[in-house]
Amino acid sequence: MHSRVTFSGHAIIRMFEREIGSDDVVEVIDKGDVIEEYPDDTPYTSKLLSGCYKERSIHGVVAQNEAENETIVITVYEPDPEKWESEFTRRRV
Repeated sequence: MHSRVTFSGHAIIRMFEREIGSDDVVEVIDKGDVIEEYPDDTPYTSKLLSGCYKERSIHGVVAQNEAENETIVITVYEPDPEKWESEFTRRRV
């Protein structure tokens, strides 16, 4: 999916606060599922990924800079079970 991963300043802060490592995020990028797409985001379209790393559910919002073959991590978090259904792939209504 990518050749280079870049972490935004916001993502780095959130990863530190939430004790989510870069390996966790790269695993979600490589093996996670796209659960939402945001085609109108600028300057790059983005998407919400859901995946697991060491039995920990993680969501990540990433943008794809096709021109630079770069995946930009915008933010990452553990999904809240009160806001997401059991598999963390659909928002509760």
